[in-house]
Amino acid sequence: MKVLLVGSGGREHALAWAMLKSPKLTKLYAAPGNAGIAAVAECLDISAEDLDGLCDAVKTLEINFVVIGPEAPLVAGLADRIDAMGIPVFGPSAAAAELEGSKGMMKDLLAKYGIPTAAYQRFDEPDSAKEYIRIKNKPVVVKADGLAAGKGVILSHSVNEAYAAVDQIMIEEAFGDAGQEIVIEEFLIGEEASYFALCDGVRAIPLAGAQDHKQVHDGDHGPNTGGMGAYTPAPILDEAMEKRVMDEIITPTVEAMAKEGKPYKGVLFAGLMIGEDGPKVIEFNCRFGDPECQPIMARLKSDALEMLLAAAEGKLDKIKLKWDPRTALTVVMAAEGYPGNYIKGSEIKGVADADAMQGVEVFHAGTILGKDGSLLANGGRVLGVTALGDTVKEAQQRAYQAVDKIDWPKGFCRRDIGWRAVGR
Repeated sequence: MKVLLVGSGGREHALAWAMLKSPKLTKLYAAPGNAGIAAVAECLDISAEDLDGLCDAVKTLEINFVVIGPEAPLVAGLADRIDAMGIPVFGPSAAAAELEGSKGMMKDLLAKYGIPTAAYQRFDEPDSAKEYIRIKNKPVVVKADGLAAGKGVILSHSVNEAYAAVDQIMIEEAFGDAGQEIVIEEFLIGEEASYFALCDGVRAIPLAGAQDHKQVHDGDHGPNTGGMGAYTPAPILDEAMEKRVMDEIITPTVEAMAKEGKPYKGVLFAGLMIGEDGPKVIEFNCRFGDPECQPIMARLKSDALEMLLAAAEGKLDKIKLKWDPRTALTVVMAAEGYPGNYIKGSEIKGVADADAMQGVEVFHAGTILGKDGSLLANGGRVLGVTALGDTVKEAQQRAYQAVDKIDWPKGFCRRDIGWRAVGR
């Protein structure tokens, strides 16, 4: 099969790395890709959001299967356009991708079908939002309704903090058009986890649980990021909890989407809060998490291409997934200043030394090659150093040993990825 992979992040490098193992793959293209992906695929100079350019490439290159990594082209309807060309595509339609594209729509669906989530209200102007906050007089979470690259969520512990969050999103337009509407939720207490399931429009099968680390600094301090590291499996998502997540959240959501005339195909990523009364949905994403995808692909022993194609073609009942029983852990190396203003173009050395370690893969996210062949940072989150270990502690130690081989003075990382699981 000739496959086109859309995207340029660490998630896409992990998907490329996994699909390369498939005997079904004859040629892999990526649009636009990055320096790591370029080592294993032919990269096309087409943005992930250039839907016309991507469709033209599918036709010209006679692509047999398209895998869409990021959320923006999914919400914009790329999967619909590829599907209309008669080409199998991994990723939901624009209507189904609204689960991520509109937090308000997602919350309304959960409420309608009785799927566990935090109590909430939707607002399209700041004054009524502030009045709601004043009356509640409790900690709340203020969320931009639309896509905000994983950053449009503000935890507010006081009324004044919540007022400031409303102003930041709706008046200062910190997240652009994504903040024209907001959702205000009750502040849930518990432990966060990510859960992934493959869906084919009719059924869902379990993929994996993971835990991400959103805050930029050790100890979960500082502003939210797109994710500074992750590990899988997550001890909190044991067999019994995984069954509850599938029975109470994933399967009912897939069935609800089908009833709404928006059958969901692709990967469904549930951001969960697990408290005393069980799992509740914080958010849904319509794509693999980044960085969670990296450790998940590191543990997958099944044919990744076959797995993605089965979801696209409605044949998930025909596959059975196999996993490496070990823990995989990813440490994100980011550019100095991230998630605020960061400088592009700094040189990174030593990646090959880290990659050469047994049980380690370095997935590229924001990287490009300089004219002299040097590796340069080209984004906020730049590398995902991923290691396997018999225990979380062993995976953590191996990942940081690999991190320490990378010579990048303008980069930084958290030094405590996996702390919850290690503490257990």
